[in-house]
Order: sequence, then C-alpha cells, then structure tokens
Amino acid sequence: MLTVGDKFPAFDLKAVVSTDMKEAFAQFTDRSFEGKWLVVFFWPKDFTFVCPTEIAAFGKLNGEFADRDVQVLGASTDSEFVHHAWRVHHDDLRDLPFPMLADIKRELSTELGILDKAEGVALRATFIVDPEGIIRFVSVNDLSVGRNPQEVLRVLDALQTDELCPCNWQKGQDTLQAA
Repeated sequence: MLTVGDKFPAFDLKAVVSTDMKEAFAQFTDRSFEGKWLVVFFWPKDFTFVCPTEIAAFGKLNGEFADRDVQVLGASTDSEFVHHAWRVHHDDLRDLPFPMLADIKRELSTELGILDKAEGVALRATFIVDPEGIIRFVSVNDLSVGRNPQEVLRVLDALQTDELCPCNWQKGQDTLQAA
C-alpha cells in the first residue's frame, strides 16, 4: 500500500457530479486540481449501509474543506452509472458537492494497494495529498467500520500549519516549538 511520502498515482476516471443526466458525468485526472490539496476517500460498495453515512458526512464538511483550498474526491470500484443511480435514489447523496469517481477497472485502487483481498473492492481508505501530489496522511478502515471525516479535517488543518502539532491539536491552538 502506498503511504506517507509516496507520490499519489496518476489517474483518469469518470465521475458523477450531478443527478441531472444532461450534466451528470465528468472526466477527472490527477491534473484536474493542480496546486490544490486533495482529500481522496474510497468506500467499498454503492447501495450499502455504512458507506452513505461517510459520504454524506464528507459532503456536510465540503465547505470547510473548500475554505482550506481542498478538493474532496470520493471513489469506489462501482461504475459511474451505479454512482448516478445511487445518488438519484438516496436522499443523503442527491446533492453531494464533490465528484464520485468510478474506479471500475480498479486501476487506482490497485496502484494505491487498497483492494480488499477477499472481496476485491476498495477498503475504506482516506488520503490527504498535498499540492505537489505527495501523500501526507493515510487511514484505512475495515469494511465494516466507518471513518470520521472530522478527524480528516483536523489532520488536514495540522498539516497545513507546517508546524509540530500535539495530540488532539485543533485549528487555532498553539503548535509546539522544537527546543
């Protein structure tokens, strides 16, 4: 699995950006958001139970991520058409403010090393990638356990200070000074 300090892989994926079929789909690459921080998070399968709770939670925090010049990207190994159907039929996903990437060929998931060995789907992996394309944070949960998007935001805030941040540090608090 790729980890902190590694270059985030190149990708070129279709995504769902709207429930309106006339403008539902878009193509995104690793170069689509040059100069921005990225939060890229994966979920195992559309039309399941834990996944929409996480996706909706990231959606609710999207404004806070945007305030920090961060693009959120959600992804799974489902197709763009499955993503679209799920968004249309799930109240919590209908108005998502970020793209849902379709890694149907499992190329990005494979390069990242986050495919579950038994199920062949993406684990609940989260990556914070800096503007130079370097992975600065990785978190991976088991298929059955949802992650905490607030913690991702907290870690992002800490990374963007470029300072030493103690345990449980929150934005606005003092950072540590090296002696």
